[in-house]
Amino acid sequence: MVLVTGAGRRRGIAAGIALRLATAGWDVGLTWWTPYDARMPWGEQPGDPASLLADLAAAGARTTGAEVDLSDPAGPAAAFEAVQGELGPVTALVVCHCESVDSSILDTDVESFDRHMAVNARATWLLVREHALRFREADLAPGTGRVVALTSDHTAHNLPYGASKGALERIVVAAAEELGGLRISSNAVNPGPVDTGWMDDDVRRSGRAATPLGRLGTPADTADLVEFLLSPRGGWVTGQVLFSNGGFRTHR
Repeated sequence: MVLVTGAGRRRGIAAGIALRLATAGWDVGLTWWTPYDARMPWGEQPGDPASLLADLAAAGARTTGAEVDLSDPAGPAAAFEAVQGELGPVTALVVCHCESVDSSILDTDVESFDRHMAVNARATWLLVREHALRFREADLAPGTGRVVALTSDHTAHNLPYGASKGALERIVVAAAEELGGLRISSNAVNPGPVDTGWMDDDVRRSGRAATPLGRLGTPADTADLVEFLLSPRGGWVTGQVLFSNGGFRTHR
């Protein structure tokens, strides 16, 4: 069973990953946090979680979901409790949730910086730790454990987001080594520019211009790589930050 965080909107990358995994035979547990969507430009999508769960079930997956505040240190354990109680032990964790509010070095406030770190970095660490503890406790088969977390190199004028994603990457790379004894692989995936509702026309144009393939990414592009990493074919890949971004050129 796979736990996918941040699946509150049908247009989101998490939803695309969840659907791809359901069609590949995975049972899928979801988490989302509506208050985050409510304060973002795209707004709350109240029917999306139920609609996504229905489509996962139609694809043949056993599925369940819960609204969980991952800025709360108790949230990661609550997420595992919610899905494990319905679907059984989690063998794969896909971290897609995020806090992302644009601000720069000079105008970022401490509250925003701390919130980004809590949601994007601390919650990732706590989710990975919870996954490993429960994986060991359930005595699951070696080589079946997986961690995949979405990252980003968008940092300039998006400072707290970029800084927290940098921390996320280090957590994921550390997990590859520290959890190797449990035979849990751990990787980060950078999907590049994917329009999930946050882009305006100027951003779309610049994104296409900066991509050799001349298009923006889609949730399905990311989902294909995640599905591979979670499959037996991807079991030899660990400790990597993978750029599945169409060759997107940006300042790093």
